[in-house]
Amino acid sequence: MKLKNVILLGESSVTTTSRLDIDIQDGKVRRACPSEHITSEPPKVLLPALCHPHIHLDKPFILTCNNPPSGSSECYPNYSDLLPETGSFDEALSNTSKAKGRYSKEDLYLRGSQLLAESYRNGVTSLRAFVEVDHVTGALPLTTAARLKSDFSHLLQIQVCVFAQDPLFSGTHGEANRSVIASFLKDHATSIQALGTTPYVEESREKSLWNIEWAIDTAIQYGLHLDFHLDYNLSQPSPLNQPLTFSVIELLQKHDWLGLADGSKTVVLGHCTQLTTLNSSDLEQLAGTIIRSRLPIHFVGLPTSDIFMMGRSTSSAGTPQARLRGTLQVPFMIKDLGISACVGVNNVGNAFTPFGTADPLQLASWGVGIYQSGTVNDALMLYGCVSWLARRAIGVEGEAGFEDIIEGPVPAGHAPN
Repeated sequence: MKLKNVILLGESSVTTTSRLDIDIQDGKVRRACPSEHITSEPPKVLLPALCHPHIHLDKPFILTCNNPPSGSSECYPNYSDLLPETGSFDEALSNTSKAKGRYSKEDLYLRGSQLLAESYRNGVTSLRAFVEVDHVTGALPLTTAARLKSDFSHLLQIQVCVFAQDPLFSGTHGEANRSVIASFLKDHATSIQALGTTPYVEESREKSLWNIEWAIDTAIQYGLHLDFHLDYNLSQPSPLNQPLTFSVIELLQKHDWLGLADGSKTVVLGHCTQLTTLNSSDLEQLAGTIIRSRLPIHFVGLPTSDIFMMGRSTSSAGTPQARLRGTLQVPFMIKDLGISACVGVNNVGNAFTPFGTADPLQLASWGVGIYQSGTVNDALMLYGCVSWLARRAIGVEGEAGFEDIIEGPVPAGHAPN
């Protein structure tokens, strides 16, 4: 296939000298040369593929899925009584737990298919899909995810991340949740590429650290990527309330992640909203520690969920409209701190994010306003945050931009800026 009259992302000019004809074979750009087919029509733009570095496969569209196919209502649970009333995080956790008890294989497959089809339609070719596994869900979300991964394999590169939203060391069911995940990792190892946990849901800091250590050891044991939902609050740090991000770095070093883990496996830290409360010196210390450690740590900002959940009013009567932004300042982390970061959609149409779509490009566009990032270079970086930077975060082969999709030579002056 030949694409005629094309410009590449990052080109600063759309003059005749910047237009290319591109040969594509087996999904790869094999050759690019100055265009011989320039017309008065606007050129086409060739963009790197998009990526979801963090999206939940078992929870999308819970709030909008109450119209089951005709004659099949018994296979599709009704969630209409779980619509948000307060919109709080605790309510979202509670209602999602109730929803999990109603899952069916038909329901999970239908909603998951809708998410994957919408993602592909919007240019996504790779993603990390979180599926919750615990004493309530059993293996159902995992087996459904494996089926979806197979059925969509001709369109999407899907990493399945077994995920513990609920405690693993606290409460009535912590031990059972941990046992279920350990069992499935043993029995379904070939279907799983990443392990994720939520340390902040444990009942104490000590047990949060147990959660982190268990996840690190388990990921090393099974050769998995590691992914934490972390520091989901806006509390001011104190000696007794330091962000768990610092502890993750320490424990990764203690357990010799660089020496024992597969060198291609990354560690992703999602949300981490508490980091927005750190002062400049603490942020610089954090960045320096990560860089010196050489650990493959990547932050994923999840602004659609974060801004909905974080920054609720705690102001005095004199300033009732005061709000904190409540999401990682991803461009600042990349440009000023020099650490790896990207952005992700996270949830669509459930109590954690009762709005939005599976379109990463829309998210990048929102980032212009969310981060006050309005320059041309900012736009390129925001695109990278849902493309090559996101792919790099989840360790997907082909982590850069055009360096990976173009095999043949690119004429001088035509590489992305």
